[in-house]
Amino acid sequence: MYQKNQIVVKKALTPAVGQISVYAPLIAAKAKAGQFIILRVDEEGERIPLTISHGENDLVTVIYQKVGATTMALDELQEGDCLQDFVGPLGRPSEIKKYGRVAVLGGGLGCAIALPVARALYQAGNQVDLIGGFKTKDLVILEQEMDDASSDLYVCTDDGSYGFHGFITDKLEELIKGGARYDHVFAIGPLMMMKFACKLTEKYEIPTTVSMNPIMVDGTGMCGGCRITVGGETKFACVDGPEFDGHQVDFDEVIARNATYKEFEQSARDHHACRLGGGLLNG
Repeated sequence: MYQKNQIVVKKALTPAVGQISVYAPLIAAKAKAGQFIILRVDEEGERIPLTISHGENDLVTVIYQKVGATTMALDELQEGDCLQDFVGPLGRPSEIKKYGRVAVLGGGLGCAIALPVARALYQAGNQVDLIGGFKTKDLVILEQEMDDASSDLYVCTDDGSYGFHGFITDKLEELIKGGARYDHVFAIGPLMMMKFACKLTEKYEIPTTVSMNPIMVDGTGMCGGCRITVGGETKFACVDGPEFDGHQVDFDEVIARNATYKEFEQSARDHHACRLGGGLLNG
C-alpha cells in the first residue's frame, strides 16, 4: 500500500525534464484536462503549480522542468519518497466539447499541458491537429503520447533537426493556407509563443484559448500573485483560469511582470546549487 503523496514512478524525459506519478487517489478520481496541482517538496519549500498530465489508477502524473530551486529539489526525490504537499485538482477544467476541427499548439514543456487537452478533445470526437514545437530534436518529449492523442501530429524544431523546420506559428499558418479550416485553437506554452499564436489566429478570426501559468502561491486567488488582465478586467489564473480567451489577454503586461521575478529566481537557484554542492563536498 502506498503512502499519501508518495512518488510511485519517476522517469527522465530529457536531461532537464522529469516526470513523476504520485499516489493521490482523490485527485486522480476528479482531475480533468486543464487542471493543476500545487505541491511542496518539504516543510520549508515554496509552493509551485504543475499541470496534471494524467490521472488514473489512483496516480496523478505531472511533468516538470529543472529551472528553479524547487524543481531542482523535486528532481532529487526518488521513487518511494513522499512530497510534503500535493493539493488539487485546482483551476477550471478545459472547455471540452465537439468543436469540429481544432488545432492544439504546445511549445516546449507546454506540450505536457497540451497533451491532456488534446486527448480530451480527441476523445470528444474532434479532429485534432496537434503541433508541438521544440528548439531542437534532443528536447522533443511525449511524441508517442501526443500522436496517440491526436488525428495528426506535427513536430517542429527551431533548428530543423527534426520534423518541420520553423516555429509552431509557421506550421499553423502553413496548414491554414493549405486549406485547414479550424473551429478553435488551443495555444499552450511560453508567453511569447502564445502571444504570436493569438496574433495569427486573430488575423484569421479563429477563436483561441490560452493556458496562463503566472506566479502562484496559494492557488485560491488570495495572494494575488497570478493576476492578469483579460478584456480590461483583472482575473486570477488560479481560480478564474488557467484558460482564457487569448485574444483578450494582455500578454505584454504578463511578460513584464514575470520579468521582475528573474533576479529572485536566479538567486534561489544559486542558493540551492551551493547547498547541494556543499553537501557533496562534505560527504
